[in-house]
Amino acid sequence: MLKKKKNQEVSVTSGEQAIMNKETEGLSQSQIVIRRFLRHKAAMTSVFVLFFIVVFVFTALDNKIGPVKIPGWWKFGYDEILELRLEGCPEGIVGCPTLDVLPPFIDGTGVGLGRHPFGQDSIGKDYFAMVMRGAQRSLYVMVVIGFLAGLIGITIGAISGYFRGWIDATLMRFTDFIITIPTIIIGSVVGYHFGNLGVGFLAFYLGLFAWTGLSRLVRGEFLKLRELEFVDAARVAGASDRRIIFKHILPNAIGVIIVSITLLMSGAILLETALSFLGFGVVAPDVSLGSLISEYQDSFTTRPWLFWWPGLLIITIALSINFIGDGLRDAFDPRQRRRLTKKDKENARVQARIAAANE
Repeated sequence: MLKKKKNQEVSVTSGEQAIMNKETEGLSQSQIVIRRFLRHKAAMTSVFVLFFIVVFVFTALDNKIGPVKIPGWWKFGYDEILELRLEGCPEGIVGCPTLDVLPPFIDGTGVGLGRHPFGQDSIGKDYFAMVMRGAQRSLYVMVVIGFLAGLIGITIGAISGYFRGWIDATLMRFTDFIITIPTIIIGSVVGYHFGNLGVGFLAFYLGLFAWTGLSRLVRGEFLKLRELEFVDAARVAGASDRRIIFKHILPNAIGVIIVSITLLMSGAILLETALSFLGFGVVAPDVSLGSLISEYQDSFTTRPWLFWWPGLLIITIALSINFIGDGLRDAFDPRQRRRLTKKDKENARVQARIAAANE
């Protein structure tokens, strides 16, 4: 009896394994990764949230691409000085927000944005437009740092891990030197002396120093992959070092690279926020989310909405990118298995009972 029960448990486990294997049967590695990522609920929710934020932010205000001006759907600019709103504000408070999400039957005025949904600053600028502009600048810095740091980190890590020897030693000692210099100190110096050159210049310089962690991860992957059989086969076939790096090793390390870059971009927006908060990031008349928090930190007790909205956007963007990175990590991990549903488990038990009855 005990032996029969044990055999049935083994059959159930084998049935569950067969169900999981059947789902990936005939699929390429990239198709398996995409399917796993699409099933990651937190990552997919974050993708939609981040996509909505990007579209919402970049379509709100007028944008200029070269000589072409693309009008936005919001009626005010981030640098327009308007008449301060006094009506409906508490005593001694000006520029309070007009956003209302409460319907009339619970003491609200109805769901709507109003004239100034996020309120106004001390001189009458529309705060909604300023937050949209700040989010644009912060997202721009995040993308530039992610792209530039990713490019440098992948290049140095790949060359170091593949060639080893004195090349590896030289590049890693250079990486160690860069690591010893805090990025926020470099950003503060650059922002203090060259902040007037624009947000693009700041993002470029930060990207030149933000690649160190990625390069070490890529180096480790290359050191492991270069010893495998498929690399030896490529060498025997006469493939050049460049072809081996870009056609054979790099595609197999792409999972670690993508995950690391997403986390790097999440750190980049927090770095820009910290620099702008300290006064070394984006400078007036331009704005960023960090500079808005810094400028209105003293208003937290009297006009807290000037602090809430940029802070909420920073947290939402950073968390979304982190969740996307987690989803990509799980999708690229071959040890990750989909959690079976109750229906799948029940089917496996039924198949095990049928197999036991036929024996």
